[in-house]
Amino acid sequence: MAAAIKDEQACEDEKYMFRCLELAQQAADADEVPVGAVVSQGGRVLGEGRNRTRERGTPLAHAELLALAEAFEAVGVGRLPEATLYCSLEPCFMCTGALLHARVRRLVYAARDPKFGACGSLANLPQDVRLNHRCGVEPGMMAEDSAALLREFFQRLR
Repeated sequence: MAAAIKDEQACEDEKYMFRCLELAQQAADADEVPVGAVVSQGGRVLGEGRNRTRERGTPLAHAELLALAEAFEAVGVGRLPEATLYCSLEPCFMCTGALLHARVRRLVYAARDPKFGACGSLANLPQDVRLNHRCGVEPGMMAEDSAALLREFFQRLR
């Protein structure tokens, strides 16, 4: 029984991470850093986002923040204690702070961000015992696919 639930969760994780990569590709196509994010709960998508910082002219338009904002609107409150946030890139400090304030239960991300990642690379905020909320973190799902998108994007800029 537990194995079946674990397999079901793995299939759901893969489905949502694939969607994150689609959103990341959309961001790249719009000349944005290729990052996509999905918030799900109970087998349904509550919010999606892709980086739109250049489009909106603000560093606040990260994929994760846009996905969280859409999820808050969908549920009508600013807390998501049963939700999972999927992201194609390890969230930065700003986005990690937002997901912790939202009380997100679980984070699944693809590629690590050695220059700004706050969920295992430069810090591990979701597991910091000094904070009043912690969430589970599962890094590395489809990491190479995400890293390839990022490499291709930044090579084009050079």
